[in-house]
Amino acid sequence: MRRIPLTGAAVGLALVLTACGGSSDGGKDTEKAATLEGRGEITFVTGKDTSGNLQKQVDDWNAAHPQEPVRVIELSDKADEQRQQMIQNAQTKSDAYTVLNLDVVWTAEFAANRWVEELPEAELGLDKLLAPTIDTGRYMNKLYALPVDSDAGLLYYRKDLLEKAGVEKAPTTWTELFAACDTIKDKVAEAKGLDCYAGQFDKYEGLTVNASEAINGAGGSVVDESGKPSVNTPEAKAGLDVLVNAFKDGHISKKAITYTEELGRADFIGGKLIFHRQWPYQYASAADPKASKVVDKFDVAPLPGSNGPGVSTLGGHNFAISAFAKNKATALDFLKYMTSPEVQKANALVIGKAPSVAALYADAEIVQKFPYMPALKSAIENAKGRPKVVKYGDVTTAVQEAAYGALTGETTTEQALTDLQAKLETLTK
Repeated sequence: MRRIPLTGAAVGLALVLTACGGSSDGGKDTEKAATLEGRGEITFVTGKDTSGNLQKQVDDWNAAHPQEPVRVIELSDKADEQRQQMIQNAQTKSDAYTVLNLDVVWTAEFAANRWVEELPEAELGLDKLLAPTIDTGRYMNKLYALPVDSDAGLLYYRKDLLEKAGVEKAPTTWTELFAACDTIKDKVAEAKGLDCYAGQFDKYEGLTVNASEAINGAGGSVVDESGKPSVNTPEAKAGLDVLVNAFKDGHISKKAITYTEELGRADFIGGKLIFHRQWPYQYASAADPKASKVVDKFDVAPLPGSNGPGVSTLGGHNFAISAFAKNKATALDFLKYMTSPEVQKANALVIGKAPSVAALYADAEIVQKFPYMPALKSAIENAKGRPKVVKYGDVTTAVQEAAYGALTGETTTEQALTDLQAKLETLTK
């Protein structure tokens, strides 16, 4: 993708942002904001940037703030390794890291351990953001991280095959999806050798996402709103059974048990899949005539559910301020700058990141380049976060093991969820 320069408005925003906002809740935010003191050089710690756009944004900040420069520290491109390095820095109470780029599922762990600062909500323009993204930055009803980009799963589908088979619209339920697949294979000769549906089913974080979506889409949940395990229910069983039965009857190919995002992406853009659950990032490669066999042949829609439109798992990243850092006032200003509408728009245009600012989903320039944005906004607004628990690493491993056992037939769905309930009760005490 070509590089889109930040507008003068973005640089101007960096010049006027300050950390002196007030509060309307009895002084709590003002008091907290006062602890974010100190100005000068800071660091921004993030996963590896492959776009080149991040340094451009930081350069614009540095040009406008020569006395408060930001130095980028790039970590591994693997999320688990990023998290571990940030934890190691926090455990030694090092001031080497200032602003942290956190996966949305890390908030509870970092906040509960007091590795990051509580943020002054009144200063951050939360009313402009999509509500589900804000929730990913909260722990115990306090805000510790500010959403900079979001993500939600979408249903990619071969619109050309649906049209040839006389299927008038994208499916909104699993029953409709599997019926549409059967119709397409029956009526369209070129579809007979294609796989019906795939998601991410290997034993890793992607399986937690896909299993949670199936469960949530049937009216169940992995943990309830209070954080208590709630997976041993008829609704959760019905949701997971959708995937289990699809593996049994062939609507999901046996080889899909090894699928990660990239393996599925290769099959979809290679013209081997009719329906595919995937993140928005796939859109660009599917539309690339140099890489894709489905250019102008596909579209996207919200995920299906058991009784209507489904529920996506919420993804994305948030920015937080290390509790052990120096120059926290500068950090707060930089955090505001990096999450501003101007900078988020540049991120959307250059690398297709889903913004947390609601209005950008109707921005004509963004929608022209990425037509899926309205569907993505709907998916995010209806999405659910993964379990907001301190021991998230252990919890997601337990979910993966239970779901994988059910999908491969090693255990029944009922037994898998019974065992998972017991394991989660131990992990969330």
